[in-house]
Amino acid sequence: MTVRRQPDRTDSGEGDEARKPSKGDLTSQAILDTAARLLAKRSMHEIGIDELTAGAGVSRSTFYFHFESREAVLYELSERVLREIYHSGIVWFRRSDESPSVAVRRALTATVALWRKHGPVLRASVRGRETDPRLAQLWVEVARRFMRSTAVQIESERRAGLAIAGPPSAKTMARALVLMNEHVCYHQSMAKKSAKWDADIVDTLTTIWLRTIYGPGVE
Repeated sequence: MTVRRQPDRTDSGEGDEARKPSKGDLTSQAILDTAARLLAKRSMHEIGIDELTAGAGVSRSTFYFHFESREAVLYELSERVLREIYHSGIVWFRRSDESPSVAVRRALTATVALWRKHGPVLRASVRGRETDPRLAQLWVEVARRFMRSTAVQIESERRAGLAIAGPPSAKTMARALVLMNEHVCYHQSMAKKSAKWDADIVDTLTTIWLRTIYGPGVE
């Protein structure tokens, strides 16, 4: 049994007028790309403004026109990646005719892939949130959104007779599952790149999510 849900166009960007990136957009992106590349080797505190400007091919004054600090660069990178990770979960939050197992697996496959792709940025962001209140608030807001969406989906699946009834509450279950994902993906992103190991992690996370929410034998 599946539950059909209508897509939410407010998050998809549909209907927005397409526009070409401006010179300012391209400059900001060049700085962000440079920072992401350098974070693969060093922490943000070890990266100088001169390195960011040299890599982006801009002056210091141009850098400060777009970003007030290195921390602001990390915040912007983090916001973009976390938004992308959240949207990867939409395939389960708003699954249509897909079975729970297919939708959950597809969402988790995308999440693990994004942590692998953006691992240096996300790890720097996790470390940075310990000292940067604005960055910490960003993570809190994203986590709350994930947990809220997950809890709503669990409750919906329970009402449809697909998921096993509580306790635990959908809210508590969602919190545990979301925090598990972050912890596992954080450490997985530090491991040597391996398609097999990533696939094993996806299999494991998928099994945990499905058995926790739906019980054994779910399809």
